[in-house]
Amino acid sequence: MEITATLVKQLRDITDAGMMECKKALVEVNGDIEKAVEYLREKGLSKAAKKADRIAAEGAIVLKINNDLNQVSMAEINSETDFVAKNENFKELCTKTIEIVSSSNINSIEDLNLAKVDNASFEDYLKSQIAKIGENIVVRRFVNIKTSGNVITNGYLHSNGKVGTIISLSFNNKDSRTKIEELSKSLCMHAAAMKPQIISYDEFSDDFIKKEKNALIAEIEKENEELKRLGKTLKTIPEYISKKELSTEVLNKKEEEFKANLKKQNKPEAIWGKILPGLIDRFIADNTLLDQRLTLLGQFFVMDDKKTIAQVLDEKGKELSDVITITNYIRYELGEGIEKKEEDFAKEVASQLNL
Repeated sequence: MEITATLVKQLRDITDAGMMECKKALVEVNGDIEKAVEYLREKGLSKAAKKADRIAAEGAIVLKINNDLNQVSMAEINSETDFVAKNENFKELCTKTIEIVSSSNINSIEDLNLAKVDNASFEDYLKSQIAKIGENIVVRRFVNIKTSGNVITNGYLHSNGKVGTIISLSFNNKDSRTKIEELSKSLCMHAAAMKPQIISYDEFSDDFIKKEKNALIAEIEKENEELKRLGKTLKTIPEYISKKELSTEVLNKKEEEFKANLKKQNKPEAIWGKILPGLIDRFIADNTLLDQRLTLLGQFFVMDDKKTIAQVLDEKGKELSDVITITNYIRYELGEGIEKKEEDFAKEVASQLNL
């Protein structure tokens, strides 16, 4: 069979392989387009396999939010270089992946690999894209959050495409919905910037708090050495580091200490009620440093740094005569936890040239 230029172009449009590779494939299978696609795919797969051990730590976070704010899907798709992340084929891969995640009930990478895309399994589709793009590409993780009733699920993708967040807020009064939608977006943006790891201090174990307290106190003592050398005010060494440690007994004892101090200062007892709440709030702020670093509810809101997220939710709830609760929180940052392989560029070139 004659291998025409039109036939070669048709195969190239389907596979994005080189002109000579397309012609060779068509010659091998006597002009059968379907067999030629499979021939190139098999060839592409062998190329992709060689790339599979390369570390993929660049890429993109992709996010899809439905209009009703009751479903948000997010995935991290890694490539080897940031350059490839800007490639149109890579962007198309990202779009198809998040569409599959959002439109199905898959819960694992194994399920994703079996999903159908372009009349092939996702696994085969991905391998063909690896061969076409020329880099190892990995769908590292994904999540698909669906909610119903009085729960809003919103998300935020930072402009650089490298950080994405999802937050779900539950409430009781359906009339609160519009105001809570606005709040949910702000909280997603806060989480993207401030990197909380969990929702609440309730998730800390006692062992974790003990270990972190030792490290945090050592950190502050080290900082104080430098502050002392510079003649600046020293930081207070906290008695506690998490609200989980601040039992009712601890807070009541501290309140009694504050009252005793006010009495010593001859402050009229009639005004203690105005002074004590501020002293207690300051004590809590100074003794919840771990919460402020790692928990969403314990952090001070980036849009009002006088209030924690917990206080913002409480105030908004009172304003709306409602109770607002964070029920889901997920944050993806591109490449987090992946150890990037660093090699000397000269050595890399030399190894490729067999020098």
